[in-house]
Amino acid sequence: MNSVLITGANRSIGLELVKEFSKKGLFVYLGTRDLEKGQAVVKELNKSGFENIKAIQIDVTKPDTILAAKNIVESEKGKLDILINNAGISGEFPQSALDTSIKDIQNVFDTNFFGVISVTQAFLELLKKSETPRISNITSGLGSLTLHSDPAWKYYNFKAASYVTSKAALNAYTITLAYELRDLPFKVNAIDPGYTATDFNHHSGPGSVESAAAFIIKHTFTNEDAPTGQFYSNDIEDATGISPW
Repeated sequence: MNSVLITGANRSIGLELVKEFSKKGLFVYLGTRDLEKGQAVVKELNKSGFENIKAIQIDVTKPDTILAAKNIVESEKGKLDILINNAGISGEFPQSALDTSIKDIQNVFDTNFFGVISVTQAFLELLKKSETPRISNITSGLGSLTLHSDPAWKYYNFKAASYVTSKAALNAYTITLAYELRDLPFKVNAIDPGYTATDFNHHSGPGSVESAAAFIIKHTFTNEDAPTGQFYSNDIEDATGISPW
C-alpha cells in the first residue's frame, strides 16, 4: 500500500486531502502540530468510514518533530511515496514592504519556506525508496511574480511583504528541487489550490475545499510521463492549469 504524508492536515484543504487519498486506497499520515487534536480528527474520520489514516505529530518549524515523524514512517512503511507540503501560515496583516518587521517576515518564512525545505530534506531518503515518488509544494497564485507585475491581474493590488514573498521563494525552491531530482522518477511541482474558502482566509475565498483537493491530487497522482518542475493553479482557466511564474 502506497503512503502519503500531508503536513497541516487536521483541517481545511489538508483534511480534505486526507479523505480523498484515503478513498484512493493510500495509507495516509495526517500531519498535525497537536497530536491529540489530530488523533481526535482521525477518530471522527474512522466513524465516517475513512480507513488507513494515522495522525502523526509534525511541526515544520521544529526539527525534532520532523525527525521523529520521519522515524515513525520509516519504521512502519520503510518508504514514503508522496509528500504534500501543505502546512502554511499567512502572517499578520497588513504586510507593508516599508515597515513590516523582519521578525514578522521571518516567522512566515519559517513555516512557508524553511519548513518545506526541512521536511523535504528529512524525508528525501524515504521518498527515494519509492518507485513513483511525488512531492507537491502547496503554494499560492499570489506567489507568481509575472502576475504580480501585471496591473490587469485581478489580484494585482493584493501585495503582502511576508506571505507573497514566502510563496515566491517556495516556487523558486520547487524549480531547483525538481531540477536536481530530474534524473530520478520524481515529480516535483508547485500547486496552487486557488482562492479557497478556509479558516486561513476567514472563508472569504470563492472556491471549495473539495475543488482544491481534487486539483492538488490531479497534479500529484500523475504518471511517469507527467511534467515536473511546473506551477499549477486552480485559478488559471487554461486547460493545462499551468500558471506563469
